[in-house]
Amino acid sequence: MQKREKVQIAVAYLQQKFSKNFRPGVGITLGSGLDPFINSLRIECSVDYASIPGFSPSTVKGHKGRLCAAKWGNLDLLVLQGRNHLYEGYSPNEVCFATRVLAGLGVQTLVLTNAAGALNPLFKPGEIMLITDHINCMGTNPLIGPNVDSWGPRFPDMTAVYSPALREKTLEAALDAGIRLQQGVYVGVHGPCLETPAETRGYRTLGGDAI
Repeated sequence: MQKREKVQIAVAYLQQKFSKNFRPGVGITLGSGLDPFINSLRIECSVDYASIPGFSPSTVKGHKGRLCAAKWGNLDLLVLQGRNHLYEGYSPNEVCFATRVLAGLGVQTLVLTNAAGALNPLFKPGEIMLITDHINCMGTNPLIGPNVDSWGPRFPDMTAVYSPALREKTLEAALDAGIRLQQGVYVGVHGPCLETPAETRGYRTLGGDAI
């Protein structure tokens, strides 16, 4: 079965779970330690990954492995409580499957979060970093293989992967809330081992601020 067909099957399954008036335009992936955020939302329904066709379970401690349809005020949200990782043994297509399903359900704005290590010596533990760009050091890419034209072009433009308009709004929100918000370049590595001192120096030289 083609990857597009697998996504369509999962989308159709989930659409039956949501109310007819539920129109999610925003998706959020909750990283490690951020699960309590779900308590600030009004949950319409939650579905375990294990019951969704094509979804893979998360094996990471603290990742609940649930998709929640929720409301924040008048805004309809889809929230992923946990994700899959390459270091768990999943392929890039399996890791990105949930994101593609969110897009199929109507999500156009995606907020990604995770716990990461700092490369920038000026950052302090526990601070929040707004990603401005990234460097892919994973040695693979989820777009490898036949292109699905309805999902996007064969060679997507990567000059503004992280929306400048949304980043500006985030900076304004942090300022209003009195939160110190760092900005920087995220380095993506395969894992699961942490970086050696030599690797850390190398990634800093490449321009990385977090990893």
